[in-house]
Amino acid sequence: MINARRIVLVLAAIAAAAALAGCGESDQVIVYQQGKYQGKPDTRPWDNAPGTDGTYTTSKWNKGDKSSWESALRTRSQNQNEYVRIGD
Repeated sequence: MINARRIVLVLAAIAAAAALAGCGESDQVIVYQQGKYQGKPDTRPWDNAPGTDGTYTTSKWNKGDKSSWESALRTRSQNQNEYVRIGD
C-alpha cells in the first residue's frame, strides 16, 4: 500500500513547485526613445503579392504595380455591390 505520508509529501512538493513557478517571470518594459518609431514599418499594399493558393483570394494583381492593384480593388468592390449583382 502507498503510504499516506508519502502522498502528502508529493502533493506538498507539487504545490511548492507550482507556487515558485511564477517567481521566474521578468518585467517586460519597452524603452521609449523620443521621436523614434519602434514598431514594424508599413509597406504599401500593392507591394505585397496576392494570395498564391487561391483559397481566400479572388483578386489578381502584379506585385509592385499600383494600377493593377487599384483595378483589382475596384473589381472586388463591384462584385460586392448588391445592385450590380442583381442586375438593376
